Amino acid sequence: MNSQSSLMFQIQPSSGTPIYRQIIDQVSRLVISGFLKPGDELPSVRQAAGELEVNPMTISKAYSMLEAGGVLERMRGKGMIVASGQDSSKDIRKRLEIIRPILEEAVTQAGQLALPKESIMELLSELLEEKNE
Repeated sequence: MNSQSSLMFQIQPSSGTPIYRQIIDQVSRLVISGFLKPGDELPSVRQAAGELEVNPMTISKAYSMLEAGGVLERMRGKGMIVASGQDSSKDIRKRLEIIRPILEEAVTQAGQLALPKESIMELLSELLEEKNE
């Protein structure tokens, strides 16, 4: 992975989810999707912290937890890389199960706001288009 990789992290400081958890979840999803492959390098703690404007200890905590979980491994002189033996899942059902809780929460909130299904589907389509541009 190249040095621009931390740009793929989408940190939302105002979210109720701690930043280190956001990083853990995003790296895990990128590995499962096959976007990150075994041996790919992650940005250094210093580089990621600088680009994301967060405390380096936050990045270090996320990387350490990913290492403890077997997702990443520390390579001397290289930093953190995706651990060998990581299986990217080409199985769409497995990847859909990962995103299901997020979509369920969005559906619940849409219902509480009494938003019509058509409007929600249209918004989702627009957001998907924006991300794919």
